Amino acid sequence: HAGAGRHEARSDAGGAIMSGLMTAGCGTCRAPRRSSLSAHRGAGRAETDRHRNRGPAGGVDRAGIELSQDYASMVENSYNTPPKYTEIKAGVPEDFEDITTLRDLLAINYKMVEVRQQIRKNLISIMNQGGTKYPGIIGFDEDVIPALDRALLSQHDVFLIGQIGQAKTKLVETIANHLLSPIPVIKNSLTNDCPMDLPSSDLIALLEERDVTKTTPTFYISPESSDKIRNEKLDTEIEWLDGKSRFKYVLATPDISVKDLVGYIDAIKVAKKGVEMFKIDSYSPGQLMQAKHGLFCIDELPVLDPRKQVALLSVLQEGRFTTGSYPVIFKPKTVFFATANPIDYTHSGKIIEPLYDRLKSHIHTHYPKTLEAEMAIILQESKIPSSFIPYIVMKTLTNLVQKTRENPLVNQEKGVSVRFGVHGLELLVGEAERARSLSHQLNPVPRITDMSCLDQVAKFELSELDDTLENRKKVFADILQESIKESCLKLLESTDSTVLQSIKEEFGEKTFAVSSQMLWKNGSASYENQLNEFTQLTKLVNSKIDEITSEQNTFVDTMKKYSIDTQNILTEEKNKNEVSAMTTEMILEGLCWVQPKVLDKKESGYVSA
Repeated sequence: HAGAGRHEARSDAGGAIMSGLMTAGCGTCRAPRRSSLSAHRGAGRAETDRHRNRGPAGGVDRAGIELSQDYASMVENSYNTPPKYTEIKAGVPEDFEDITTLRDLLAINYKMVEVRQQIRKNLISIMNQGGTKYPGIIGFDEDVIPALDRALLSQHDVFLIGQIGQAKTKLVETIANHLLSPIPVIKNSLTNDCPMDLPSSDLIALLEERDVTKTTPTFYISPESSDKIRNEKLDTEIEWLDGKSRFKYVLATPDISVKDLVGYIDAIKVAKKGVEMFKIDSYSPGQLMQAKHGLFCIDELPVLDPRKQVALLSVLQEGRFTTGSYPVIFKPKTVFFATANPIDYTHSGKIIEPLYDRLKSHIHTHYPKTLEAEMAIILQESKIPSSFIPYIVMKTLTNLVQKTRENPLVNQEKGVSVRFGVHGLELLVGEAERARSLSHQLNPVPRITDMSCLDQVAKFELSELDDTLENRKKVFADILQESIKESCLKLLESTDSTVLQSIKEEFGEKTFAVSSQMLWKNGSASYENQLNEFTQLTKLVNSKIDEITSEQNTFVDTMKKYSIDTQNILTEEKNKNEVSAMTTEMILEGLCWVQPKVLDKKESGYVSA
């Protein structure tokens, strides 16, 4: 064992202690590093078996007395001696996956690193190495990230204030996943019980099957974990729990009770186990204790009524709380995060003043400030099948989201979530599949003719008009049209006016039909066949396809800077026909908006203006 095996005696005295901990036959622990822990494991089990195989009643069990002395020496030595391992993260031995029992933890003198220190040390390590501190968090580099760095380095509990869909919860999850170290807990422990949570005297008492003498009424580990140590001794199994498993998320709703947060007396335990009503054995832990050694995040904190907020106050104030009729102190040892909408955050009386004051760092989030950042977030968060997402469609969608946020008719206090764009992209791909790709075995490529479906993900409220479904649809249709118009005009901005005039002339009395179900090649009504009648329009489409391809390649390079998977935005030959159809649609739409106007859009298709 690379870490545990380092108990090759640091001094003659240390070697003598360690040789007496397991068995007399263990010698002076001069075995090679990996084999030494195995030798200790085998010898320790032999001693445990000898302890369980007691002599006759009234006899003197010398083996039991010797073992009792060994347990005390082993625990005290482990608790009071520096660790014998190299850390790969804060508190994590280099070979931690090989450490699977209480015996292994004691052999390496394992020391638990408190959760705030884990975050601080791991953050410092990443900063020193120039690594990514918060993977997947985009658009906060100039303000939110520096503020968060300061808060975590200062070991603060944090209050995140921002509108809906500003990655507040994702930010906390990222901290839990990336900055918390794995810790050893007793296997299947509901409250993340590490044996080293216990004072040395309590651990020795459990190993010796004695009653634990309580000097303070403190909950260290659950009764179930205590029973495991009594029964399994040094062979008590432990598992390494990562940060993700120690992240507890609670959405504040009016029906959440104090019992949900801090725990309660479980009548079922009382009935099944026959324990007394007010013994610790009847206690079922709440959300706070289930987040022990981890991160506890309560979303929309102002929704909790004052009585429930008081239950959280003592955790922030003293790092502990009491519950029910127990004279017991519970210490969650957790970092506390809370979130709130700015409206509720500033509303007098929504958060009790002492709790508001003890959330040390208040950090305000925001929506992406650039199209580029928002596009990166949409691509990162969307769950879409294999497809091709043209840059020009992606830009139109993102512009739609940001224009909705800026529209004076939309209630900006409620906000317009980034999820609007995420769900919108998913819907566009789904519409491309429904309309064309599934029936013709094509790779789905969203086009502007697909975008009318986006009203089903447009979740916003109106402020200046009556907030009716009819008014929402009208406002959304206007914003969508404006977004499409901008993209189409941008595509045509370098086109010479003489080319535009020649296209108008060649249209004459002709009509160009478009539909989300029409393809580039698909019989007489296909876009390619229709273009055979429009020489100047065909030349313009071909020239713009080259521009669009160049923009797409630049888009791919930009997204790589954000570590975005670019599989669905890479230009490929198989998408050529659908890209040609998309380009044709955008040019025809743009010709309706140029000045002087070239085309009109009728129900039958595009005609000369």
